Amino acid sequence: MKIAVTSKGRNLDSKVDPRFGRAAYILIIDTDTLEFEVIDNAKNANSFKGAGIQAAASISEKNADVLLTGFCGPNAFKTLDAAGIKVASDVMGTARDAVKDFNEGKISFTGAANVEGHW
Repeated sequence: MKIAVTSKGRNLDSKVDPRFGRAAYILIIDTDTLEFEVIDNAKNANSFKGAGIQAAASISEKNADVLLTGFCGPNAFKTLDAAGIKVASDVMGTARDAVKDFNEGKISFTGAANVEGHW
């Protein structure tokens, strides 16, 4: 399965970035092999508005089934939900920790945004 993890760096040992739309990077990780692809999210992170929607489109294009992040705003959440991508918020630690917790069933999915827009 492919999952997206917001990240402050370009590898699995980087800390989870608590922001979704304005995360520095988004890692698209294969949960079985831990092979991953890095999305540089600088364009979205520095945008005036619509960062979450654009980031959601990016991970949808990479066929991610799940997003692990800290905070997800309402517009991004609606976009992810429409794309069929499950969202887990309040995720902390490293990207590697997040995948491990996901694989062990320790991640809970949310049914709504957990922060106001433009956070």
